Amino acid sequence: MNLSFFNQFTSPCLLGIPLILLSMLFPALLLPSPNNRWITNRLSTLQSWLINLITKQLMIPLNKNGHKWALILTSLMILLLSINLLGLLPYTFTPTTQLSMNLALAFPLWLATLLKGLRNQPSASLGHLLPEGTPTPLIPALILIETTSLLIRPLALGVRLTANLTAGHLLIQLISTATTALLSIMPAISILTSIILLLLTILEVAVAMIQAYVFVLLLSLYLQENI
Repeated sequence: MNLSFFNQFTSPCLLGIPLILLSMLFPALLLPSPNNRWITNRLSTLQSWLINLITKQLMIPLNKNGHKWALILTSLMILLLSINLLGLLPYTFTPTTQLSMNLALAFPLWLATLLKGLRNQPSASLGHLLPEGTPTPLIPALILIETTSLLIRPLALGVRLTANLTAGHLLIQLISTATTALLSIMPAISILTSIILLLLTILEVAVAMIQAYVFVLLLSLYLQENI
């Protein structure tokens, strides 16, 4: 039983080929293809409004130099949002429950923000490792602590996203299994667990959106520190 709960986090295979890449590329198929019209239909209008809203929210903490990253951050936000929400559908696979994928997204972008800061303003970037007014005896320890906190940022990004989505999927599967098992034994309790399952599913939709936003927002804050 314990093994079956975690089977949902393994990538499905077809003829021995993992389908995780197809799962990652599928959200792009939902976006409309560009054409010569300004507005094609209501769906395109809604998607354009959503993309503009996401871009504005992500660019609020950034200055003018950081607006060059708008395309990267908005694309990442839409990708994570689409994958997280599609993963809540039955008989689907959520790639963002894999720590390897989340680290593959977090580490290169974090490293790019760090290298950008070291190239453009090395003194200010290194100055974050030692706050002003630090007593002399505490300088070595504080530099070590700040360096460690800087290096674990991509790990924290990946683990946060993985843990929240994994916990939500496990809770949904546990409660749905209990609902099915209690249906023939205690119908009243089964109805109660069904209501809890519905509320938990709504909560998971919110968590999927919030975690995608937090992931990209923290990257934009790291970028702001280095520009």
